[in-house]
Amino acid sequence: MAQSFFGGIHPHDKKAATNKKPIEKLPPPEQVVIPMSLHIGAPCRPCVAVGDQVRVGQVIGEATAFVCAPIHASISGTVTAVEPRPHFNGTNVLSVVIKNDFEETLDPSVRPAEDPDSLTPEELTEIVKNAGVVGLGGATFPTHVKISSGLGKVDTVIINAAECEPYLTSDHRILLEYPEEVIGGAKLLAKIFKVDKVHVGIETNKMNAAELLKRKIEEEHAPVVVDVLHARYPQGAEKQLCQALTGRQVPPGQLPAAIGCAVFSTATTAAIYRAVYKGLPVISRVVTVTGSGVMEPKNLECPVGTPLSDLLNCCGGVSERTYKLIMGGPMMGHAQYSAEVPVGKGTNGLVAFAKDEERTVKEPACIRCGKCTSVCPMRLQPLFLYKYERKDMVEALEAANILDCIECGACAYICPGRLHLVHSMRMGKQKVNAAKAAAKRAAEEAAAKAEAARAAKENKEG
Repeated sequence: MAQSFFGGIHPHDKKAATNKKPIEKLPPPEQVVIPMSLHIGAPCRPCVAVGDQVRVGQVIGEATAFVCAPIHASISGTVTAVEPRPHFNGTNVLSVVIKNDFEETLDPSVRPAEDPDSLTPEELTEIVKNAGVVGLGGATFPTHVKISSGLGKVDTVIINAAECEPYLTSDHRILLEYPEEVIGGAKLLAKIFKVDKVHVGIETNKMNAAELLKRKIEEEHAPVVVDVLHARYPQGAEKQLCQALTGRQVPPGQLPAAIGCAVFSTATTAAIYRAVYKGLPVISRVVTVTGSGVMEPKNLECPVGTPLSDLLNCCGGVSERTYKLIMGGPMMGHAQYSAEVPVGKGTNGLVAFAKDEERTVKEPACIRCGKCTSVCPMRLQPLFLYKYERKDMVEALEAANILDCIECGACAYICPGRLHLVHSMRMGKQKVNAAKAAAKRAAEEAAAKAEAARAAKENKEG
């Protein structure tokens, strides 16, 4: 069944430092800082105040829109602040700060569903929604929205176990240590979408996990199949994974549901299982802490909202030569200006660089070699998009489909001129979206003025 996809690169996976290290529980943090924006979509509204006592799993952020996911307390303790705090996106975001009482008291709402086998797809989706499950592979799109929008359209459900990003091994360890949760979540997805089987796409550098899954699937007679794929970046991007497994290509501007596919990460699938069978919302996550700057790389499970500094301290700290800290992987992650920003639902990795990995130059220059175009998995032309963005040619950016860019970084990785291509793509997308928003506002204002003029004319004639 394995196919291929256009473009892509083969970076060294750099996973050896942590791929054989079991998941460790982080010592409980003194406090957590939980932003009210841990997902794509509208931020949550805090429903606790300073001085409140909260329990593990208690809702502290209420959803304010359909594309939103509730947020829960990841520890028990006292709310000490509800105020803007530094966020991993580089801004200050309204956050709930909880001082740990170290009691780990569970909220009464944390209880498994009664008779899960009798639940309808709609009831299962509601449980997923209330548990605050989002895309834990990094995208953080609310999972209940993806499910709801795909019902009746999806004929192929895919579990994304590719984990193609260099350095990261959190999904690999989840597969090895919690295979029952992944398979159980896959069975729930099969029931929700009413499909005969669910496909797990996994790369050849994780064959021990692939073989373990196959044995467990056979033991349980689960409607799940494992598809082994040759390691290639960015195979873990959902559009590329769809093509690699089904041969179908997602049209420009569309989502996998347009070709009958729905993709869920390994961690998300396990979270769906825990929400239904254990009643647990998303309150923790597994983070790979690694890189040349980390003294003792590990895979750590920690509460959402834990400061990054706690994770680094648990790994023996960082080298004095550390010059860059990235949340996520080196290809698609975001550099952090402080180690005090909190772990989010989509934080799957923390990478510190201290050696000679820096490749930026003072004066990057395009030599028109075309390598960026040859590796772009979305068939874009990064060299032209870069030029258009630098010259604020917004209409040209939109016409060249910059919004289809998945920011995978393949172009920047291969570029001999060291252009800041990913940064330019992000800026270009912001400019296009800003122009669209401005055009929409102008159209609405024009329509309002026309309506007011029409009403005034009618009143005058009347």
